Amino acid sequence: MKMKLKHSLSLKLLRVVLLSALAVGVVISFGQIFFDITQTRQQITEDAQRILGMFRDPSTQAVYSLDKEMGMQVVEGLFQHEAVTYAGIGNPDGPALAEKQRPLRTSSSRWITDRLFGEQQSFSTELSGRGPYSEHFGDLRITLDTEPYGQRFLNNALIIFTSGLLRSLAMGLMLYLVYHLLLTRPLTRIIEHLTNINPDRPGEHKLPMLKGHDKNELGIWINTANELLTSIERNTNLRAEAESDLQHMSRHDILTGLPNRRQLHELLDQILVDAARHKQRVAVLCIGLDDFKGINEQFGYQTGDELLIALAGRLRSHNGQQTALARLGGDQFVLVQSRIDQPYEAAELAQLLIDDLEQPVVLEQYSIRLHATIGITLYPEDGDNTEQLLLKAEQTMTLAKTRSRNRYQFFIASLDNEVRRRRELQKHLREALARNELHLVYQPQIDYHTQQIAGVEALLRWQHPEHGAIPPEVFIPLAEQNETIIAIGEWVLEQACRQLREWYDQGFSGLRMAVNMSTVQLRHAELPRLVSNLMQVYRLPARSLELEVTETGLMQDVSTSLQNLKSLRGSGALIAIDDFGTGYSSLSYLQTLPLDRIKIDKSFISQLNPQDDDVSIVRTIIQLAKNMRKQVTAEGVETAEQEAYIINEGCDEGQGYFYSKPLTAHEMGLFIKKARRLAGPHRLA
Repeated sequence: MKMKLKHSLSLKLLRVVLLSALAVGVVISFGQIFFDITQTRQQITEDAQRILGMFRDPSTQAVYSLDKEMGMQVVEGLFQHEAVTYAGIGNPDGPALAEKQRPLRTSSSRWITDRLFGEQQSFSTELSGRGPYSEHFGDLRITLDTEPYGQRFLNNALIIFTSGLLRSLAMGLMLYLVYHLLLTRPLTRIIEHLTNINPDRPGEHKLPMLKGHDKNELGIWINTANELLTSIERNTNLRAEAESDLQHMSRHDILTGLPNRRQLHELLDQILVDAARHKQRVAVLCIGLDDFKGINEQFGYQTGDELLIALAGRLRSHNGQQTALARLGGDQFVLVQSRIDQPYEAAELAQLLIDDLEQPVVLEQYSIRLHATIGITLYPEDGDNTEQLLLKAEQTMTLAKTRSRNRYQFFIASLDNEVRRRRELQKHLREALARNELHLVYQPQIDYHTQQIAGVEALLRWQHPEHGAIPPEVFIPLAEQNETIIAIGEWVLEQACRQLREWYDQGFSGLRMAVNMSTVQLRHAELPRLVSNLMQVYRLPARSLELEVTETGLMQDVSTSLQNLKSLRGSGALIAIDDFGTGYSSLSYLQTLPLDRIKIDKSFISQLNPQDDDVSIVRTIIQLAKNMRKQVTAEGVETAEQEAYIINEGCDEGQGYFYSKPLTAHEMGLFIKKARRLAGPHRLA
């Protein structure tokens, strides 16, 4: 690239040096001129005193003898000096003995000299005798024209100013030549060599060392530049070798050691074959780091590689026996989760990955937070082969990045909305108790032997401020997953016990309160103590509180369930197994559990038909409970025919819409009061 003359460093240096030299020359010249002004003024005074001294004696003799002729001779002698314009001898109180005057000299430069020295200057000396009889005879007076002195001053000033400027210019040119030889000329040579460097192979052409500059700043700069060029070429070669190795990789990623895209295809092909045989879902999660290019630019590629290695390590911690993990390249990874039952399991894994990545990655010099966007596809919903699932997962991840980062996105919009609503409800559920969004309703349980209300079941309801009433079958599993069920369960127990105490105080003695227990609650070590304390605080008699646990929950861990149920039984509560018939409990297990009541699931009662198999199932459950000497309650009773059948089979109690829908505490109190007054709930209609 050719440099323009106006941008030349030599030209700029010449201008600066010359201007600086001229400025210094002017200052020095003016200083000399000001000094000459003082010298000229002093010379005028000295010349006047010298003239007066030379003509003092003749003037004294002339005035003493009153000799006019002699006085005129003295005056004429004074006028021999070119600067004298007036001379006079005589007594100042009388007429002059002799005097003479001539006009001032004319000159074009008087306007300058008159300002510096004045037009003329007057001097005088006394004329008196000598010895002890000295007497004042008169004065000798002269006036000097300053023009001759000013003219000589101007001539000298011009010489001083001109010579000062010439000396300054000569010095400036000398300095310029020195700078040019020592600095600008070597820099020009360096620039010429720099233009010959090949950007692709910068280390091939080294900058030559300039003669005489090997130990000064230019020499150090040249050595540093050569080292930098060598380093650039070495790093370029290393990166080229790494890219070449990546191109030749066949099965694994060199940086992270993870399977690459090719091996991922083989692994996912086998996973899909197994999933099709077992009719199971598979989730493919495409993970892309957010703004990884910016991290590389800020911290460097080496730090970026260390981050990818650390990220691979974190992803491995989520890689169980049922998953596959691979790096597609760059900042993209794929994690395959097989054998999932519901889509929300993939969403929970994605959220877990996002939360895990937000924990800082601590390297030697930096602590860096990573954020990722995840695209999710499901087999078989989104595709039945590896290529389709991977392509859609990558497309979903890319699309999600264009909308919002640090999130996950399902390929199917409807499923994505469903999962997101589930996550939103799970988040809101943590605050539902504090916001008083939860409340209890109560449904009566009818004793078929006395035709009276023997108890009520407390049912939990959630009134969401935006989505309205949320069904228990939706939010109870969510509460179990995030373990808010512990706090919610304690609140339900306390509300139910308080309400039972209020009904007792209203005269409804002998009433039993049934409360559903979650499997998570059942495993909580503090549950027996909580139940015991609540029954004491609210002065509830033993067996007035009935805790209902699901059959499926009990069978998950029979030994633990047995120990927990014994502790609860010891606190004075009754134990009922809820939704019986939907699980897989055996007779031997049921005999070991401390149960007081078996509740037949409403799915067997609500659709009861004498010609269906459900009839034989209900009959078998009732007979089984009778043989085990357990009380039996049928849920979901909706018709008189259903009630007649289960009573005929020996069922002890019934519960369902045939008697009442779930009621508020106030409505339930009125219902119990009216039922007891009319001697039976059937007469309420």
